[in-house]
Amino acid sequence: MFDVKIVTTSREKEDAFSVRRKVFVEEQGVPLSLELDELDETADHFVVYTENMPIGAGRIRESDSGIGKVERVCILPEYRGKRLGKLIMQALEDHATYKGFEKIVLNAQSYAIPFYEKIGYVITSPEFMDADIPHRTMEKTITE
Repeated sequence: MFDVKIVTTSREKEDAFSVRRKVFVEEQGVPLSLELDELDETADHFVVYTENMPIGAGRIRESDSGIGKVERVCILPEYRGKRLGKLIMQALEDHATYKGFEKIVLNAQSYAIPFYEKIGYVITSPEFMDADIPHRTMEKTITE
């Protein structure tokens, strides 16, 4: 049983940060100073739990008027392939709709582009490097 929860407590926020540290810092080698940033203070964070253990995370914030920016989406390696990425993205998109965003943008690691394309995102940029990892900007309109 998996549950996606919007962060409302400092403990839940630390759970999100814990997953992000494991995936981005330990697994992918992103410096901690880049992974945890000043935008964490104003973003809305989400955590995926199984049996009260955090196994996934993501955040969303307002980028420009009417545009939500999804960032830091990750699932622990041992839980990948269980449709949890889709689960957390649905929660982030639902939250974006609730906040009144018309569009979501994100910078996808290039290897993850097929995942995002399957859920309706389209590439809008050439490949670029971020934290020494190739990325492409993608977007999805969520209101018509």
